[in-house]
Amino acid sequence: MTDNTGTVRSAEPPLRLHHNAFVVADQERTRAFYEDVLGLPLRATWIEISENLKGEAYCHSFYGLADGSALAFFTFANPETQQRVYGGGEPKNLYHHIALSVDEETQDSIRSRCLAAGVKTRDIDHGYCKSLYLTDPDGLIVEFTLDAPDIASIEAYQARTARRSLAAWQAGERRPNNDWRQH
Repeated sequence: MTDNTGTVRSAEPPLRLHHNAFVVADQERTRAFYEDVLGLPLRATWIEISENLKGEAYCHSFYGLADGSALAFFTFANPETQQRVYGGGEPKNLYHHIALSVDEETQDSIRSRCLAAGVKTRDIDHGYCKSLYLTDPDGLIVEFTLDAPDIASIEAYQARTARRSLAAWQAGERRPNNDWRQH
């Protein structure tokens, strides 16, 4: 299907994120962090045999979000496989993270639970959202975003200007276009 700009579009976008998966060192440590500290309920734990890893066993746990999607975490029974796919547990690059939308009460509650658990957090006001950043025990950076009160008008503006802004970036434009962010 082609729209009025000549851009090829699929008939419908995906319905929602089903899950985003990461490898962790210790499933119980992960459970304690995501369920007890962050408040995401453990919804499923699958123990399976991998077709991709020559019949090796793995554990795949899922922590639920309100829309039915989940954060999922793998560990592998074979220590050599685990080490190869785990990659360490050092904090990841800030630009490699997952962001979850929350309301103000939930963001405040997560911040409080992190403080009580000794988990460092960082707040950044992006203008279009206020973000609470933290790092999980395996180095995954998790962002909890609270949309700005006027998010609908911001999103409408971005929908109208996104292609033009992307083309400007590709052409070498480097002036910030986020008029909502306080510098």
